Amino acid sequence: MNSGDADALARYQAGRRAILAIIIVIAFAALVFVGSIHDELTHEYIETLGLVLILVGIGGRLWATLYIGGRKSAEVVSTGPYSITRNPLYLFSSIAAAGVGAQTGSYVVACLSMLMCAAAFHLVARREERFLSATLGGEYLSYLQRVPRFLPNPSLYRDDLEVTFQTGKLRVAFVDGLVFLAAIPLLEVIEEGHESGTIPILFWLF
Repeated sequence: MNSGDADALARYQAGRRAILAIIIVIAFAALVFVGSIHDELTHEYIETLGLVLILVGIGGRLWATLYIGGRKSAEVVSTGPYSITRNPLYLFSSIAAAGVGAQTGSYVVACLSMLMCAAAFHLVARREERFLSATLGGEYLSYLQRVPRFLPNPSLYRDDLEVTFQTGKLRVAFVDGLVFLAAIPLLEVIEEGHESGTIPILFWLF
């Protein structure tokens, strides 16, 4: 990959991070004024389910990073999670986003959080596909034809006997994943504000 290609990919990845940051800011701005109509037991159940989704999302991101870290624009990675979906990092990020939304105790917010994140990543993925098609050529085009962009197809799964990875990339993915966990105490503070009346609830959701 030449320097021009590297710069182009860096711009795409910077755009991806910017989009995710914008989503997070908008989501939290909205969540400040959202309340759940459920009773306390159901609310706690939804929060627990959300924690599970966050952990699945973080674990899935780490799994994907083991295969793709540092190799995305250098070769076609088509084993492990990349054998069943072309964008497992985006898929698991969207699952984690649903988990963050579930911390409000609302199924609606959880689903909207996931859909919003997935929609943004869908746009980024399409741009990346155009870049990688030009960079990697026929092998990548063949990969596009057989593996779905987002929703996984488990019947396609295949794997390598060994996988080498960059520890630095894995560490960065782990730290990035902690952002999802960090949302939990922040949302708890917002919930306490709702209960004390210092933060008004403008929208009640299921």
